[in-house]
Amino acid sequence: MMHDFAVYAVTPENSRGRRVQEDPPAGRSEFQRDRDRIIHSTAFRRLEYKTQVFVNHEGDLFRTRLTHSLEVAQIGRSVARNLHLNEDLVEAIALAHDLGHTPFGHAGQDALNECMKDHGGFEHNLQSLRVVDVLEERYGLFNGLNLCFETREGILKHCSMKNAKRLGDVGERFIANQRPSLEAQLANLADEIAYNNHDVDDGLRSGLIDQEQLEGVGIFSRHLSMVRKRYPDIAGRRLVHETVRRMINTLVADLTQQSMDSISDARLDSLNGVRSSPALIGFSETIRQEQQELKKFLREHLYRHYQVSRMSNKARHTVEMLFNAFSSDTRLLPPADQSRFQKEGHQAIADYIAGMTDRYAIREYRRLFAIEES
Repeated sequence: MMHDFAVYAVTPENSRGRRVQEDPPAGRSEFQRDRDRIIHSTAFRRLEYKTQVFVNHEGDLFRTRLTHSLEVAQIGRSVARNLHLNEDLVEAIALAHDLGHTPFGHAGQDALNECMKDHGGFEHNLQSLRVVDVLEERYGLFNGLNLCFETREGILKHCSMKNAKRLGDVGERFIANQRPSLEAQLANLADEIAYNNHDVDDGLRSGLIDQEQLEGVGIFSRHLSMVRKRYPDIAGRRLVHETVRRMINTLVADLTQQSMDSISDARLDSLNGVRSSPALIGFSETIRQEQQELKKFLREHLYRHYQVSRMSNKARHTVEMLFNAFSSDTRLLPPADQSRFQKEGHQAIADYIAGMTDRYAIREYRRLFAIEES
């Protein structure tokens, strides 16, 4: 299995390995093994029923965390191939990056963080790492999935100093102000490309934003006029799809070219050089500004739309009520979580709630608070 890795890529040879030593995998690389473990995990399957902006039962066409993670992996892989980076590592990070997300997208996360403020707070990157390090129970030899250091490091995008100090190896770079691997940097930007463009698509599909509004956004109107020029009679879904797909193409091409230039200017001769350099995977200044404009538009017109706000409000209420009920009487928790509460306190409640899918959280809420249902 020959790979054409660049000198600055992560390889099975320069990897810092796993926390628990295991026999090397036969017929696949260490990072393929990581990816495979992630795909087979319980938390990965649950992503199918967790949403980003819209709540799961609001319609079957909207993206879920699962389809989003697959899209991030696909974008990441294609750029990694062009930069001679480790595709399998990029894919593993992309597929695992949302494993710790609460039900109900950002609203659920904000609510759980607020509930946990006297108990260390809640942060989804940290929770994703906790899922793969501790919470998955599948193997006889260890808790979690025992992933390679570089996969775990890539999952932890942000981290407070306080948390970095207690995390050991994966927290070190935050304390030393170093960069993670180029593969981790790439997975992060592939995530941004995927969710911005797909929120445009889902926003239009839901009718919460319309094309006329988007025509005021540079990157959208530029690609829209290209499509209209090429297909004068195109309309509806096809027009939107052709536009969004060109936007993604432009971003991917720009990210690839700009990153190649930055890597070449940095004259890297090893993986260590990556860690001590500034971030090298990124967009050109023009495209970065266009991305910012699109983000700002989505924040003002989609994420703060009154219908989304109503849903977010319900989501926050649901998470708060569940947390308060379990905190005030831990006998309401399932038996396994009750015994974890004895050892880990409120973290066990946060783990239980964060692991819920949208519809499971709604069902638990009904079980606890609705008279007509048992």
